[in-house]
Amino acid sequence: MLFINIAGLTLIALIVWWFWLYEPAEKQAEEGEIVITVENGTYSPSRIKVREGKPVELKFLRKDQSPCSETLLIPDLEISDILPSNKLKSIQLPALKHGEYDFHCQMQRYLGKLIVK
Repeated sequence: MLFINIAGLTLIALIVWWFWLYEPAEKQAEEGEIVITVENGTYSPSRIKVREGKPVELKFLRKDQSPCSETLLIPDLEISDILPSNKLKSIQLPALKHGEYDFHCQMQRYLGKLIVK
């Protein structure tokens, strides 16, 4: 009985951490360019910091064969593009204003965020 209670509390703690406490690593886009890997149902890195007022180039490398991973959408910038499998795809972004810009696949299963400061 004690084992079941400990296992249950551990599971609850993991759920709380995953949904409310976990924050993915952020990466600063240096020199205006960054490579984002699309693999295992995620963008890596999924949170990218860029400088306000500077154009940036995002390079996506899609290793995931899921049809959902094929399309990249950045709704606030009206960008929709196809990511080829196992090849780098460059996405040129204009100088952005301060704020946060979400990017995702067409079903919003793969999620990422551009943080402009």
